[in-house]
Amino acid sequence: MRRVGLVVRTAGGLAIARADTAAEPPRIGSSVVDESLSTVGRVVDVFGPIDHPYVAVTPNDGVGLASLVGGKLYAR
Repeated sequence: MRRVGLVVRTAGGLAIARADTAAEPPRIGSSVVDESLSTVGRVVDVFGPIDHPYVAVTPNDGVGLASLVGGKLYAR
């Protein structure tokens, strides 16, 4: 498991996380969990600058987007 980044905002029904480093970002389709290891969604896009990309995560049913803002996400 590796860290995806910190959720900085929501947009269009997606959680947008800012990656910490230029380390290889997660693959599109990767499962994403929160700090309590609960599955919250899947990676649908990686975009932005190479040194600190953004990762778009589509949430699973029943996951409140607002509750993810400010939290750390991890890819399995």
